Amino acid sequence: MHRKILALLLLTLGFSLVTSPTFAQSSTYPNKPIRFIVPFAPGGSTDVTARLLAQKLSDILKQPVFVENRAGAGASIGIQAVASAAPDGYTFLVTSPAFLVNPAWSGAAGYNPEKDFAPVSMASTLPMGIFVGEKVNANTLSELQQLATKENLSYATAGSGTPPSITCENLFRLIWKADVTHIPYKGSGPALLATVAGETTITCGAMTGVTPFAKQGKVKVLAVSSDKRLASLPNVPTVVELGYPNLRDDLWTGIFAPAKTPADIKEKMNQAVNRALTYPDLLEKFEQNDLLPFGGSIKQTTDYVNAETERWDKTIKEVKAKSKN
Repeated sequence: MHRKILALLLLTLGFSLVTSPTFAQSSTYPNKPIRFIVPFAPGGSTDVTARLLAQKLSDILKQPVFVENRAGAGASIGIQAVASAAPDGYTFLVTSPAFLVNPAWSGAAGYNPEKDFAPVSMASTLPMGIFVGEKVNANTLSELQQLATKENLSYATAGSGTPPSITCENLFRLIWKADVTHIPYKGSGPALLATVAGETTITCGAMTGVTPFAKQGKVKVLAVSSDKRLASLPNVPTVVELGYPNLRDDLWTGIFAPAKTPADIKEKMNQAVNRALTYPDLLEKFEQNDLLPFGGSIKQTTDYVNAETERWDKTIKEVKAKSKN
């Protein structure tokens, strides 16, 4: 009798699992197109990474993966859109450290990185660069510092509250004591083009897309935020070499799902990203854009995001404290 009751309970439980929406979706996932929302304008490192990955993931997952740019408010508009999306594995956020920086910097970003999202994968990383237009009378960072104390300069970034904006706020205003005007754009691509066109003096931003302009003489890269010099621009010094070790930083691109997305769906996307990062043609395109592949398990991604959260919280508190003095 007890065996019959147990068998009936197991049968009922099994039926309820199979017929539940979450189980049904995850067991056949994906069965329709997947959307990557990038909270920046096209052309920057996050957008480039998302588009290169989307091409490979479409093949791996046997469903179209498309990129949708929703820029504005220092990336908050696109991030909020993903936070409110259904946790079904068909909408993902592809973003930069601005995802973590914005809430700590503004205090009113409209989302909570820990409560509203689940880490899935780290896709790429690259250094930030400080570069000026071809007509700017500065060929080194020290010459730019001298110029900033004499003239009214401006610097472009991918938006207020993004890591490059905080890094250069720290450098220009707090370290150099120079009044350099910040002009936020809706992505690192538009910020770069603004300096190329002479609309702004300086850009602080991701190095994606910068090297071709540097080799054409359209911009002058004065420093990069990596530990080592870039192979594509071997004559450009690092911030560490120039005496600014605290400015050393990487701009990563990570993939996040809405909170409550089923674990097996997140795992499938994580494995697909890791597989995509082994394709030679993708790695070649990464290298052309000064991108380094990242990858790793969901646990490794989560641990890295937690460490980055602590690091940026500390950095922002220090910058705010200095600005009050």
